[in-house]
Amino acid sequence: MDDEASRLRIEELRSLLQQANQAYYQNDAPILSDAEYDRLLRELGQLEERYPQWRRPDSPTQRVGAAPVSAFASVAYRIPMLSLDNVFDAEGFAAWWNRLERGLGDGQAIRLSAEPKFDGLSLNLRYEGGELVAAGTRGDGVHGEDVTHNARTIRNLPLRLAGEGWPDLLEVRGEVVIPSAAFVRLNQEREENGDAPFANPRNAAAGSLRQLDPRITARRPLAFFPWGWGESSASLGNSHLAILQRLQDWGFALLHDLLRPIDSLQAAEDYQREMAGRRDHLAFEIDGLVFKLDDLNARERLGFTARAPRWAIAYKFPAHEETTVVQDIVASVGRTGVITPVAVLAPVEVAGVIVSRASLHNLDEVRRKDVHIGDTVLIRRAGDVIPELVQVLLDRRPEAAAEWQMPRHCPVCGSEVLRLGDEVAYRCTGGLFCPAQRVGALLHFASRKAMDIRGLGEKLTQHLVDSGVVRTVADLYRLDIDTLMKMERMGRRSAEKLLAELTNSKDTTLPRFLYALGIPQVGETTARALAEQFGDLSELMAAGEETLQTVPDVGPVVAQAVAHFFAQSHNQEVIRALLAAGIHWPAPAAPQGGIWSGKQFVLTGTLERWTRDEAKAEIEKRGGKIVSAVSQKTDYLVVGKSPGSKLAQAEKYGIPILGEEEFANALRQQAE
Repeated sequence: MDDEASRLRIEELRSLLQQANQAYYQNDAPILSDAEYDRLLRELGQLEERYPQWRRPDSPTQRVGAAPVSAFASVAYRIPMLSLDNVFDAEGFAAWWNRLERGLGDGQAIRLSAEPKFDGLSLNLRYEGGELVAAGTRGDGVHGEDVTHNARTIRNLPLRLAGEGWPDLLEVRGEVVIPSAAFVRLNQEREENGDAPFANPRNAAAGSLRQLDPRITARRPLAFFPWGWGESSASLGNSHLAILQRLQDWGFALLHDLLRPIDSLQAAEDYQREMAGRRDHLAFEIDGLVFKLDDLNARERLGFTARAPRWAIAYKFPAHEETTVVQDIVASVGRTGVITPVAVLAPVEVAGVIVSRASLHNLDEVRRKDVHIGDTVLIRRAGDVIPELVQVLLDRRPEAAAEWQMPRHCPVCGSEVLRLGDEVAYRCTGGLFCPAQRVGALLHFASRKAMDIRGLGEKLTQHLVDSGVVRTVADLYRLDIDTLMKMERMGRRSAEKLLAELTNSKDTTLPRFLYALGIPQVGETTARALAEQFGDLSELMAAGEETLQTVPDVGPVVAQAVAHFFAQSHNQEVIRALLAAGIHWPAPAAPQGGIWSGKQFVLTGTLERWTRDEAKAEIEKRGGKIVSAVSQKTDYLVVGKSPGSKLAQAEKYGIPILGEEEFANALRQQAE
């Protein structure tokens, strides 16, 4: 094949594959089988490899995924990606319509655009000179995660804008989703490969787009549908529906039969009823509708609230609901020791998913909803995702229905279950021993502010636990190189580094060790206070609640948590094993003097010259003490950028406030 023939065949294949993408995602009418699509894509790739002069960045072959990334960078949006306010019924929608009428005034006619609310993950696409240069998730609306490499793999997303007339700079916003039929196929493949199936298409879409390895994303059947725009170097027009049509001309997929102009409240209600009836038969999952003023000039007149535009509303569909029976309530122990009651249900299909369990969150919620074992209950999938027990059908309660009680001892390890003060949660107190808490306890123990064991990440920790090699934090110090090298992706060099980290971690301080134990209610500051007060671990472990309350800032709740933690024989056994492994620390140093000796400081906001830890160290070096909450006993509040509610509390109590410059001056004065 000569150069000209190769160019023509390459152009033919590109055109055919792009038409196939449009037919599949936009028209729901595939023109190629999956096998044929893959065969043509392979042919195109081979031709581009042989004739690189005809390769283009917008070719379908560029959607196979780039090399993996180690983490997601951050992207910023000059025009925020705001959320929408929600309504859930005709009354709420009518109230919003009336607000539009009042806001526009002068009897101006209302014309809306109506479109489905896709149940997926929002994405911002940035095009410069017609080329896709960046893609980011919604994030907090101002900053999102950079998923450009993954976005390039989405088949119906244009890598280069088509047609003409597009601005030199254009941000297109829309939703990443997975077609329902493709989702079923994806789950079948995962089950055949021994992988856990995704709970629903939204989770699958979100998880796929946030893969660190774009090659995995490329294998997922993702689609992108625009619903708006962000920054643009030129005006796009004055009509939302007309601009969507322009986006289609530039290469984006639209589902025209689902878009609708609306010019009356009755027309909006008719559209809502129509789409609610079609919902279960659409190619994609939707969880509601979005109505927006079509006229962009009218939008500017109405403006925004703090979090959402006044000119748009999301009309959410009712959650799918079914009735079933509570066969049992079991206590589930989480990674932090929190005991969660879980309803075991007679299996029931809710919105196409078999539901057999639903979290009841905590004992107070069980009592509030008055849930008994044997009750007939109403279940829905909250947001069409999470199973939720809505209410008990009391008129169907059997005489034998039994009230559930929180167990006194952990169902996993047998340790005492404790509710601290006014906390909602009940907790297992066997934090160092309980199998349900192993991964969480190990990660906390190894964290930077605790024992600072570098290289012990979540995946390796999970492997160590799953393999039975590590049962408690003390087992970390029994690891050897042969055992570590049997772990997945663990070579000799990595194993040697981790063993060196474990050896180095044995030389620590008592405050770090106490913090590493993961005692409920004991953070860094409390750990330091306990170490300074007792100086010796054995004395601390033997202290009763009254004695513990003599420590500054240790109240009844903290004292109860500490006393009960050290009273557990399982925890005592692990602590003895840690000390036997060689963990040691010097005697706590006496606080240095200075004009801040004995003064209490609270930090809030972000400091530019110091990290939070560096600022703490400077204060403590001069005799000051860091506390976490503002009270009338606080002596100074150090304030950085974007302070929280602590600033208002300090002003209320008349506490001296040090800005960053004042704090720096105070440090210089003491240095002199």
